[in-house]
Amino acid sequence: MEIKIPYGTAGQSLNIEECQIIESDIQELKACADGHEAVKAAMADPYGGVTLKEMAAGKKRAVLIVSDHTRPVPSRYIVPHMLSELREGNPDMEITLLVATGCHRGTTADELKEKLGEDIAANEKIVVHDCAASPLSDLGELPSGARLVVNSLVKEADLVAAEGFIEPHFFAGFSGGRKSILPGVCSRTTVLGNHCSEFIDHDLARMGILEGNPINRDMEAAARMAGLDYIVNVVINEEKQIVAAFAGEPLKAHRAGCGYLAGYCTVRVDRPGDIVITSNGGAPLDQNVYQAVKGITAADLAAAKGAVIIMCAECADGIGGDAFYQALRGCENVSALLDEIRQTPMEKTVPDQWQYQILARIMEKHRIIFVTEQKLRSEITDMKFEYADTLEHAFARAKEIKGKDAAVTVIPNGVSIVIENGSGGRK
Repeated sequence: MEIKIPYGTAGQSLNIEECQIIESDIQELKACADGHEAVKAAMADPYGGVTLKEMAAGKKRAVLIVSDHTRPVPSRYIVPHMLSELREGNPDMEITLLVATGCHRGTTADELKEKLGEDIAANEKIVVHDCAASPLSDLGELPSGARLVVNSLVKEADLVAAEGFIEPHFFAGFSGGRKSILPGVCSRTTVLGNHCSEFIDHDLARMGILEGNPINRDMEAAARMAGLDYIVNVVINEEKQIVAAFAGEPLKAHRAGCGYLAGYCTVRVDRPGDIVITSNGGAPLDQNVYQAVKGITAADLAAAKGAVIIMCAECADGIGGDAFYQALRGCENVSALLDEIRQTPMEKTVPDQWQYQILARIMEKHRIIFVTEQKLRSEITDMKFEYADTLEHAFARAKEIKGKDAAVTVIPNGVSIVIENGSGGRK
C-alpha cells in the first residue's frame, strides 16, 4: 500500500507491505452552520447557570482576556458577543481587553486587527501583556509552592472573563480554560516555574491528562486565585472553523470541552511499533524542529522499547530557537543532558528547557530519524538525530536498524491525537 505523510505544503509518500495506521476521528468534526450562533447558544446556557450579562450587573471594571497571535482562536466569533453581554449587564462598565501573550513577543496592531476585526481593534481599550514589563501583582502561593504573579489589571478588576480554544497539549493535557491566566497573563518567573523540570518529568504531565497533572493543578489553582469568573472556549477543526462552544464557569466549561474533544482525538494502541512514522501535520505546524517535538511525543506513546521514530517535518523556518539547538548540540549525550535538567530547581528554570527535556527523554529511549530539508542536515546531526532527505531513505535505514520483520506503525498526523497504550495509560 502507499501511505502519505503530511510534509510542508505537499507530503512524503512510501510504499509499504504492511503497517498499523493510527488516526483519530478529528476528521469527523464538522463546522457549525453558524459560528456566531454556536457561541451565542453556549453563552445563553452557561455551565454554572450564570450568564455573563448577569455577572456584569453592579461591576465597575472588567478584564476580558483574549488570545494572542500564536493561537488560532476564531476571536471574531467570540469577543463581540462577550462584549455585548458585558455591556447589556452594565453599560457603564470599564472594559479592558488584555492580550494573553505569556512569554511570547507582543502582538502587533496589524495582528490585533486580523484577530479581532478593525472595529474592536480601533475602538476598544486593549493592553498587550508583557511578562517582564507590565505592572504585576503577587497573588500568593500556588500548590507547588511557586508564587502566582499576574498582570495587575487582573487583580484590579472585579470581573475577569476569557476566550480561548481547546486542543490536546503535550504536557498540560489540553489547552484552553485556565491557561488564559497561567501562562497567559503571568510573570516570566511564574511561567518558567510552571514548566519546571520536576513537573515536565511527571508521569501525568502528558497529552490528554488533566487529573493528577501537576502542571494543570497549578494552572487551575492560578485561575481560581486570579478570580477568573467566566470563559468562552471553542473546539475548532483543521480549517479553524468552530465545531462546538462551551461557556460559563471556567472549570466546568473547560472540562466539558476537553471531554467532548477527547471523544474524537483519543486512540487506543494495543500493538506498539518497532518503527513509528509520523509528522507534525504539515505546514504551518511543521515550521521548525522545536514544534516537531509535539508530533514526536505521539510517536513515543505508540512505540515499542528501543523503537526507531521517523519524523517528517519540512522545517521551513529552521530549528526554532538557539537555546533549544545549543542544549542538544552541546551536551555529551542526552542522558547527561537529562541529568543536568533534572537537577535544575524550579526557580532556575530557563526558557525552552521543557522542550529539550521532553525531546531528550524520548531520545534516551528511541532512535529518531529526522526527514527534513538538506540545508538543515548539519544542525539535525548536531542535535543527535539521524538525518534523511526522504521518507523512503529514512524507512530503509530504520529497517536496517530494526530488521525486515519489524512491526511498523504509521501516525500520519502526530499533532491533535491522544494515544493510550493497551493498558489504558499514556506511558
